Amino acid sequence: MSLPDPAQAPVDVTVPDEHAGARLDWFIAQTFPSYSRTHIRKAINLQEVRVNGRRAKAAMRMSAGDVVTVVLPELPKEGPQPAAIPLEILYEDDAIAVINKPPGMVVHPGRGHWEGTLASALRYHFDELSEYGGPTRPGIVHRLDRDTSGAILIAKNDQAHKRASEQFENRTVTKEYFAITAGVPDHDRDLIDLPIGPHPYQREKMAIRRDHPAARPAQSFYEVERRFAGFAAVRIAPKTGRTHQIRLHLASIGCPVLCDRLYGGRAKLTQSELTHRPGAARLSNLQAAAGQEDEEAAADDDVLICRQALHAIRLTIRHPLEDRELTFEAPLPEDMRRTLAALEQFRALRP
Repeated sequence: MSLPDPAQAPVDVTVPDEHAGARLDWFIAQTFPSYSRTHIRKAINLQEVRVNGRRAKAAMRMSAGDVVTVVLPELPKEGPQPAAIPLEILYEDDAIAVINKPPGMVVHPGRGHWEGTLASALRYHFDELSEYGGPTRPGIVHRLDRDTSGAILIAKNDQAHKRASEQFENRTVTKEYFAITAGVPDHDRDLIDLPIGPHPYQREKMAIRRDHPAARPAQSFYEVERRFAGFAAVRIAPKTGRTHQIRLHLASIGCPVLCDRLYGGRAKLTQSELTHRPGAARLSNLQAAAGQEDEEAAADDDVLICRQALHAIRLTIRHPLEDRELTFEAPLPEDMRRTLAALEQFRALRP
């Protein structure tokens, strides 16, 4: 039986026996598959969802017979327009594709970012894409921050999308990131196990929130690949998928991702800073504090990198329609390779 549109009026849904024990956000996503989990969680946070007439949280576990009252935000009527934006396609078959997303590219349209998105590029390059995530997210199974580069999975049909999404939800997907950090970790390898929740004062940030009701468990395992004077090359595998998890966890041990404005306080790295040119570090810090635009930084030939040095380097997943495991590796982008070369030249630790 089809259900009414939850964007038009409140819809009551009774939890069946087979969904007892499921999370509230998962249950709503299964019931209304046109809506993304982001849409659903926003509605829950805005108290547009009730369980048995009471307020509820996204992680609440359902019981058979619970009545869930749902009002969801109206979905956009049109999806992103195709745009001839170059893409590096790492893998493609009839069901999925894997893209090496460049830094600076927003994954899907949103406030302030309507053009030049990965979604528009996908519309141009692929004849078929899933609509499981809604019209603004054609084929997009998961996301990366705008300034994070690397491997991202794309689904070409709804069945592949649904099964791939379940793997992400069940944490059976292995993701590995490569980061250059400002600062050197004390240990060669370690597990960072710190809960993450909303920042108490800044809406755009997350924070380590011990014993806070809004905090959620978060774990990240890291291993130092190369040490430099004042910097490190690190591989990090998140065991959970919280917002800004890697960036916040590395910052929490005193080694923020290089050029992470939000958690590291630095806007760019220049070669002059690495070679200790007098006044260069002070000037760079003043420019970062003044909030100079990326375009100004990029125009300086001395700049090595002017975005967070974080790259999704490896993704392992079971093919959603075939019984085989696939691993994809995304080559490092030019700005990170340039930065590593400069660190080797000017900041290598000599025996």
